[in-house]
Amino acid sequence: MEPAWRQQGRGRGRGQGRGQTTGDPIGLRPQRDVPKDGGVWSGKGRGGQAVTTAPKTDNMEVQSKVASSQSRFDEIRKSNQAAAQRFAEAQYSSSSEDDDEDEEASDGLGKRGKILESTFTSYASQTGGDVTDLERTRQYLNEAFQSGAITCLICIASVKRTQAVWSCVGCYCIFHIPCIQKWAKDSIFLVSSITDEDFGKKDHPWPCPKCRHEYTPQETPSRYHCYCGKEADPVPDPWLLPHSCGQVCDREFKPPCGHHCLLLCHPGPCPPCPKMVSVSCLCGKSQPVPRRCSAKAWTCRQLCGRPLPCRQHTCNNTCHSGECEPCPRVSVQKCVCGRKEAERQCAEPTWHCDQVCGRPLPCGNHTCERVCHDGVCGECPRAGNRLCPCGKTKCVLPCTADVPTCGDTCEKKLDCGLHTCSMRCHRGPCETCRQEVEKQCRCGRYTRRMPCHKEYLCESKCNQTRSCKRHQCKRKCCPGNCPPCDQSCGRTLGCRNHKCPSICHQGSCYPCPEMVEVKCQCGSTSLSVPCGREKSTKPPRCKELCRKPPTCHHPSRERHRCHFGPCPPCKQPCQLALPDCAHLCPAPCHDQIMVKSSDKTQLAGPWEQPSAPAFVCKALPCPPCQVPIPTACLGEHEVSPVPCHARGPFSCKRACGRTLTCGNHSCTLECHSVTPSLSGDRTEAGKECLQCEEGCSKPRPAGCPHPCSLPCHRGNCPPCTQMIRLRCHCKISAVFIECLKLCSADDEGKKLLTSCKNQCPKQLSCGHRCKELCHPGDCEENCSQKVKVRCPCKRIKKEFPCSRTRQEEDLVVCDDTCREIQRKAAEAQEAEERAAQEEERRKQQAELEAFEKRHKGRKRKNRRNTEAETEEGVWLKYRKYLLVPVCGVLLAMGTYYLLLQTN
Repeated sequence: MEPAWRQQGRGRGRGQGRGQTTGDPIGLRPQRDVPKDGGVWSGKGRGGQAVTTAPKTDNMEVQSKVASSQSRFDEIRKSNQAAAQRFAEAQYSSSSEDDDEDEEASDGLGKRGKILESTFTSYASQTGGDVTDLERTRQYLNEAFQSGAITCLICIASVKRTQAVWSCVGCYCIFHIPCIQKWAKDSIFLVSSITDEDFGKKDHPWPCPKCRHEYTPQETPSRYHCYCGKEADPVPDPWLLPHSCGQVCDREFKPPCGHHCLLLCHPGPCPPCPKMVSVSCLCGKSQPVPRRCSAKAWTCRQLCGRPLPCRQHTCNNTCHSGECEPCPRVSVQKCVCGRKEAERQCAEPTWHCDQVCGRPLPCGNHTCERVCHDGVCGECPRAGNRLCPCGKTKCVLPCTADVPTCGDTCEKKLDCGLHTCSMRCHRGPCETCRQEVEKQCRCGRYTRRMPCHKEYLCESKCNQTRSCKRHQCKRKCCPGNCPPCDQSCGRTLGCRNHKCPSICHQGSCYPCPEMVEVKCQCGSTSLSVPCGREKSTKPPRCKELCRKPPTCHHPSRERHRCHFGPCPPCKQPCQLALPDCAHLCPAPCHDQIMVKSSDKTQLAGPWEQPSAPAFVCKALPCPPCQVPIPTACLGEHEVSPVPCHARGPFSCKRACGRTLTCGNHSCTLECHSVTPSLSGDRTEAGKECLQCEEGCSKPRPAGCPHPCSLPCHRGNCPPCTQMIRLRCHCKISAVFIECLKLCSADDEGKKLLTSCKNQCPKQLSCGHRCKELCHPGDCEENCSQKVKVRCPCKRIKKEFPCSRTRQEEDLVVCDDTCREIQRKAAEAQEAEERAAQEEERRKQQAELEAFEKRHKGRKRKNRRNTEAETEEGVWLKYRKYLLVPVCGVLLAMGTYYLLLQTN
């Protein structure tokens, strides 16, 4: 039977729920004692009264039992008061029934936070309040507190506070004791049943379902222990962490440092060691300084300076732990035999060259055939007693003689191991065994006679099922020891998200090792659950504010917690500027209002029923502004208050009466809106008032022939802006000039105004165009145009102003080079003429000789007639006319060539 504090309201700790104590603290600690006489304690209210029910006996027995019961009740009450007072000062409840409640206290820490702080008290006292290294441990503690956060990966069920559990030392994952025991038993059975000869004979290890950390069969959990292992079968206490004994952990830190964990019994790994120790730097040069034991390794940033193994250099690295790195430098090192030198790494001074030793052996007949080595070469390998090749005959011969064969049968075992070599004693390896034997195939089904050195494999395929019990062996000539299945399992795991990546196996697959985070809406609070549980796991409650952007025009939402689904409607004042005024809307936010849809579809007939009205979320316009605004009439004759949304200009039906712009008349129109003047005078007429229709009669400035174009006005007339059309000085273009500018300009100004600014079109006497702009009068004869002037022989060319060439003569004169060119040209022409004359004489002589030869031997009477008929040739007839142009062309070509060379 349960004690009274469990029967009536579960004590004050349950009733108040946040560790607060008021009045008598009885009932905060569980009552574990019950009366031995069969009575029942019944606690009521605050525990100050009790009712005892006893069996019916005589009066004496009743009185004695009542007295003894009352005394025991008083003792129990005092002990409970002391225990409750102690727990009220230092302990806080961790009941799982309050997981889904808001556990925030007035100081900002909830019940869970207070229990965590009490767990970290010993650690924080050693670190001066610094608990930055406890984030990983804090995560495990938060998961232990939160309902449904811890899940057994084997049965995929939540771990309750009252269930016996076991924690892995590798990954700190928590499993049910029955689940892990069955897992270990099945794993050992599957591993041991792979081969029949090892079944049940060896102690095979079993792995953790998550991290695959291996355990021996003796390490299979048999009892339920707390996290630190001090207490077996810990009693579920709502005032302690689930599955915790409430004592100091006292486990040795990893890596071992000689200290022990200071936290209370907790899940997960122990935090870094917080003890302060005095340690020197890694190289040991600096003085010891106090540092945390978990971070005691530190460097002084100085050079190491220790000698390296090469004995030539020192370590140039900064302060470091352990041995120095190999020397990175290069030096000249000799090989082992000392014949060669090469640049080698100082860290590898020993090296071998590729030369044969070649030193004479002690026998004096042979040399050492070993490649570069150290030490002595040793004895001659051919000295002493030697055997013949088959090993049956022993003889002593000098090292220079070869051992002869003995002539006996070799009889060495062949590679088959069954037969011997039948050849005579010989050198070299024996032949393969070619003796035919009756061989059986590997699976034992068929036999055949074949050479002994060949292996016999039949073509039959094995039909046995492999160890996975799913696939056949299909190996040719299998002897029965089928290999394990090499195919992938590929079955869908229990999470229904992944497939088994292991080799095809027998039995159930490992549970999915993946962990999935279930997050709140904003993602700041997460809960790690096994893969497959993310859909059925309730998201964690987040204490952060909602981060969703507002859907209305306000810059931020009203403060509320992170949640799933749509946010509540905004209740802030609209505060938007109303249209057509500068006031703010005072109504509540109306950006998202559910309005009944006005879509009315006509029914096809009486058989159709009208559908339910549909609601649409839409933004409503702001209500009309009701602020009273003093409003003046159009002509500002009177002022009246008008609501802001209905305000507007109105006419008071009076005459305007404003002075017109001419200053002589006033506006006679009805009260109307008038644009205010820049001077601010309210009696001055605006552009909406009447205009004076009489013309201006004021005199114009001297020289201006145009009348004033404005109607009657006050003040001086505006300047005349009409354009006057005149001819420019050159009489080609028309120039338009403002009347005012032309009248007010002087003589020079008028000349500039009447100029078209173009170049003067007149020509000078030299033939060039005038360079000045359009101007009056005659042009100046000073022409500055550049012209080219050549020497008489046309070789030298220079540029001069046009005016200078007309004033001066002989600006460019031939020099000595020109005269030399002319002389050479004349000589060449004379030489050509002489050559032409000589050529003409030769041709005439040749013609004469030919003519005489033709007419030689004829009669004299015909010679005279022939000579008379002979006519003069074309060259002889026109040679004077042809030589002159030919010589002129040659002379011009020579002159042109000389000019090119000179330039």
